[in-house]
Amino acid sequence: MPTPADLFPGFAKHQVASPGGGLFVRVGGQGPPLALLHGFPQTHAEWHKIAPALAARFTLIIPDLRGYGGSAMPESHGGDAYTKRLMAEDVIALMAQFGFHQFAVVGHDRGARVAYRLALDHPERVTRLALIDILPTYQMWARMDAARAMQAYHWMFLAQPAPLPETLIAGAPQLYLDHTLASWTKGKSLQGFDERALAQYRAAFAAPGRIHACCEDYRAGATHDRLADEADLAARKTLAMPVLALWGTAGIPAGAQSGLGPLELWAALAPGITGVALDGGHFLPEENPQACAAALLAFL
Repeated sequence: MPTPADLFPGFAKHQVASPGGGLFVRVGGQGPPLALLHGFPQTHAEWHKIAPALAARFTLIIPDLRGYGGSAMPESHGGDAYTKRLMAEDVIALMAQFGFHQFAVVGHDRGARVAYRLALDHPERVTRLALIDILPTYQMWARMDAARAMQAYHWMFLAQPAPLPETLIAGAPQLYLDHTLASWTKGKSLQGFDERALAQYRAAFAAPGRIHACCEDYRAGATHDRLADEADLAARKTLAMPVLALWGTAGIPAGAQSGLGPLELWAALAPGITGVALDGGHFLPEENPQACAAALLAFL
């Protein structure tokens, strides 16, 4: 479900082969390569407000992750085709097809989980890494107290065995999508979203196969991805490249911290991490695009 061209004026669109099937991707700008990886329940359209500022300095590669938007939906059971390790390999293959062996990566939400897994597994590929409004997957599960569970209930709900969450969401997919988007913003509304982007999110999320893919993404997060994080911790593996964390003042990392701030919770995997809170909720590229773009440009 490609995004309307007027959200990305001057950008080319491609359908590119990857290990997980075809990926829909927008490409534009000039300069060093920069991959932008979107989150749930969105598509690559989430970057449209900050893409012009970044494209003035970088060649942007902006895909729909496997299972999302206009990209392929590989068959999966229990999250086995939606591990962040496999999704990261899609990104490496994608960047290689455009001639980029090394590149910077910015990820938001699920895309940020793909981004840091890519950087842990293939550190030689990533020059700089920026992560927007997430905590490490293992930290989310390890600190799943009552406050975090109420804030991030979807981690448990979407990870339930198929077809329970798929069936419930399919009964009212737009209601679920709109509620999810609004409830994670600072203002608890859809006002920060462009109607053209909202229409694209709704159209993509209405397909039963894509609802299933999203659930498989979260099933992987509850199992494969958590275990991958724990294995890296046990091996004392860390992110050595420059790493930036951005989070909303009303975002998910700021919500239920158990006494520790986001940078402290990242320290074991990214000892040199820097970061800052920006005014907004979970969706900083759309809620506060000017501050988000400025912070990314200063880091990148």
